[in-house]
Amino acid sequence: MSATFAVVPLPTPTSSPNRAISSHHSIFPLSSGRIGNSTPISSSSFISVSHGFLCRKASRRSSPRHRPPFSPVMEWQDCTVKMDIDVSSSTAYKCYSDREAIPQWMPFISSVKILEDKPELSRWSLKYKAFGQDIEFSWLAHNMQPIPNKKIHWRSLEGLPNKGVVRFFPKGASSCTVELTVSYEVPSLLIPVASALRPFLESLLVRGLEGFANFAKGYTAGQPIDANAVEK
Repeated sequence: MSATFAVVPLPTPTSSPNRAISSHHSIFPLSSGRIGNSTPISSSSFISVSHGFLCRKASRRSSPRHRPPFSPVMEWQDCTVKMDIDVSSSTAYKCYSDREAIPQWMPFISSVKILEDKPELSRWSLKYKAFGQDIEFSWLAHNMQPIPNKKIHWRSLEGLPNKGVVRFFPKGASSCTVELTVSYEVPSLLIPVASALRPFLESLLVRGLEGFANFAKGYTAGQPIDANAVEK
């Protein structure tokens, strides 16, 4: 026959039920049934009687489920800038496709290395000093299928979560508009902070396109651009 055990404290010197004390307990079996108006006792229950209080410990079957760790909701924030450049859209596209040359004109990108066995993948490093702090990030980016002379887009696979797209709009035989959108993922709780930092990021991207415009002109003329020629 199954039995239920109850823990009953032996009498203690104190008369105050609210005073915290330590005491020995005796354990004895109780038959399944009721204690006063309490709920039925089963063999899977364990009754603890202490200082006039009756507590029923929940069985394993009725215990609350384990809560998963908190996972913040992430949202994408976009930052877009555009600029007219005095080169054709095909030249601008070809110039921007030279990923390993990007650190020469983008102020916050320190290096880009294309993977030899998978040229659609590249490792990026970001180094910049802002707000009195040295900021460093890295990520592995995947360049998705481009549209020649019109669109280049990518997405990070690991590291800093980001994605972006560059679009080229022809304006004439020797000019075009370049539109750059960079998106980054932040917790929804930090969206106000990210929004406050957006003007700072926009200024960096504008400086990047200004450097790109100078770089593209030299690229068109066939003149190599020194990494220090574009102000960072």
